[in-house]
Amino acid sequence: MKRIRSDLSLVFIFAFFVLFSTGFSDLVVSKLDRQIDLSSPVVRTTISLKIENNGANSVSEILLPFPEHQAKNFAFLSAKISEGKGKTKDSSDSIPVAIATPEGMPPAMTWYSVSLPKELVKGGSLTLEVKAVFTNILRPFPEKVTQADVQLVAFQESAHFLSPYRVKFQSLAIKLPEPKIESYTKLENTKFSGSELKYGPYENLPPFSYSTVVVHYAINKPFAVAQELVREIEISHWGNVQITEHYNLVHAGAELTGEFSRLDYQARPHVRGASALRNLVAKLPARAHSIYYRDEIGNISTSNVWSDSAKTLLEIEPRYPMFGGWKTAFTIGYGLPLRDFLFQSEGKRFLNITFGCPMSDVVIENLTVKVVLPEGSKEFTASVPFPVKQSQEIKFSHLDIIGRPVIVLEKTNAVPEHNQHFQVYYKFSNLSLLSEPSMLIFGFFLFFVACVVYTHADFTISKTSPSYLAKLQWDEVQTTIQQFLNIMNRCLILHDKLEASLRDLSRTGDVQACKAARKSADSLLKELPKELKPLLSFLQSSPQAVQITPKVEELITKERELQEKLMLKHSTVVEAFEKKSGARDIDSRVAAVQQKITLLRQEVDDLLKVIDEI
Repeated sequence: MKRIRSDLSLVFIFAFFVLFSTGFSDLVVSKLDRQIDLSSPVVRTTISLKIENNGANSVSEILLPFPEHQAKNFAFLSAKISEGKGKTKDSSDSIPVAIATPEGMPPAMTWYSVSLPKELVKGGSLTLEVKAVFTNILRPFPEKVTQADVQLVAFQESAHFLSPYRVKFQSLAIKLPEPKIESYTKLENTKFSGSELKYGPYENLPPFSYSTVVVHYAINKPFAVAQELVREIEISHWGNVQITEHYNLVHAGAELTGEFSRLDYQARPHVRGASALRNLVAKLPARAHSIYYRDEIGNISTSNVWSDSAKTLLEIEPRYPMFGGWKTAFTIGYGLPLRDFLFQSEGKRFLNITFGCPMSDVVIENLTVKVVLPEGSKEFTASVPFPVKQSQEIKFSHLDIIGRPVIVLEKTNAVPEHNQHFQVYYKFSNLSLLSEPSMLIFGFFLFFVACVVYTHADFTISKTSPSYLAKLQWDEVQTTIQQFLNIMNRCLILHDKLEASLRDLSRTGDVQACKAARKSADSLLKELPKELKPLLSFLQSSPQAVQITPKVEELITKERELQEKLMLKHSTVVEAFEKKSGARDIDSRVAAVQQKITLLRQEVDDLLKVIDEI
C-alpha cells in the first residue's frame, strides 16, 4: 500500500504546476460519469464526457491524460461519439485514438488524443464515450495467502477524473464482485450500497483535480495470465483451416504459501481453494471439429465439448487445480471449414478470422499470431483493427519446395476486447494446387522406375572376381543341399509308410497288404541312393562345402542304419503274424530293435536341423 500512495504523490506534484496552465480553457466538461468494473481481474473503465466548446475557435481533438501507473498497464482504449438519450442513444463507430505529447506537460502522465470526425465548433457540444481496459493494476494484498484464506486485492484510483478541462459535474461508480468490502477511502459524498461504491457527485472541479481513493476488497476469481500464447492459423486450400494454440499459463493472483492439501480441496473446493483455477472455457466457431487438448506428457482427457448452431464451447481442466504462482503449459487445436473463413475480393483471397484468445477469462502478456499461407502465395498483407507488430517468416512442411509464407502478428497485453476479426489478403493461383499431387505422382513414378532398373540391372563389378566366384559356388552348394534334404525327406516318408503298414497289419491281420507295402518301399529306396551319389560327389569336391560335407555323410550313414533296422522290424513282425504269434510275443521280439529305431530317428532329425541351419 505504501508503494501505491508514493506513486500517487508524484501525480499531485505535477498537477499542482499544471493548474496554472490556460491552454485548455476553451473546452468544458459539463457532465462526466465514470463506471469502473472490478468484478474480474481485468479492470474496465467506461467514461461518458459531455464536452462543450466555449472558445472562439473550432476544436478537432480532445486530450485524455492518464497517470503513469495506469498508462503502463493499458491494454485497450477506444472512443466513440454518442447521440441521443436513454433508449434512443446511438453510438458511432470507433474514432482514432493516438498517443500525444502536448508541450509543457509533466512526464508523470501519458496523453492520448481523440481525433474528432468533424470539428467541434464554437458553442457546440458532443458526448464522448471512452472505454479503457487495464491489466495488472490490481495488487494482491496480502501478496501470499494460505489455501484457506480469501484472496484480497487493493485498487487505487482518483475520485476525480484527471482531466485537463474544467468539469462542472462528475460522479464515479465502482462495481465490486461481492456486496462486502474490507476497506475503502471515505471522502465527501461517498456511499457503499450492495456491491457498488459511489463517489460524488462533485461540481465545478478545476482542471487536473485528483483525489486518491484506495479500495481493499475480496475477489476469488483466478488471475489467469498467459505469459505467452502462440496461435498458428494454417490455411489449406483443400478445405480446412487448422488452428493450433500453445499456452504458457500462470495464476498471477496471491501466491499460495504453506502446504497444499488435496483432501481439503476435494472436500470443500469453494472454501479450501476459492481462488484456484479449476477450468477454462474456450468459445470456438460453431463448426469447429477435430478438437484436441494436450500437454508435453500427452493427451489430457479432462475436457468437454458442447456445440450448437452458433458456437462450440470447449471446457478444459488442468491436470491439477492452479493456485497463485502456479504454472502450466498446454496446447489446444481444432479445424475449421475453409469456406466459412476464406473469401475472394478484387482478384485476391482473404482470410477473415478472430485475432485474440478464445478464452474470455485469460489475459495474454505476449500474443503471437502466425498465419501460414499456402505455398506459392504472393502479395500478402494483413489488416488488423489495432496496432500490432508485423513480420514475415517461412515455414517448411511436408511436400514443400520453397516453403510457406507466414505473416507474424505480435501484440502485448492482449485482453478479450482484442478478439476482433482481422483480415489477411493474398494472391494464389489455382494451378499451384496441382503442385503437390503432381510431385507425389512424379515421385512414385520415379520410385517404380528405380525398382524396375534395380531388379533388371547387374551391379556386380566383375564376374571373374574371387568374391563373385565364391558367391556362385556357395549358391550351387545351397542348391545341392536343398536337393539332398528333399531326398532325405522322401526316405523318411517311406519309413513312415512302412511303420503305417505294420500298424494296419496289427489292426486288420492282412499280411499280403503289408508285404505289398514293403515291396513298394524297397523299390523306391533302391532308387534314392542313385540320386544321392552325384550330389554327395559334388559336395565332397566343393571347397565351399567343407564344413557341411561331414554332416551330410554322417546323415547318410545314420539313415542307412535306420533303414536296416526298420526292414528287420518289418520282417520280424510279418513272420510272427504268419506263425500266428501273440501280441506280447511280437512286442518282446521287436523291443530291442524298436529302441534302436527310436534312437536313430532322433539322431537323423537332429542332423537334418543342423544341415538346414548351415
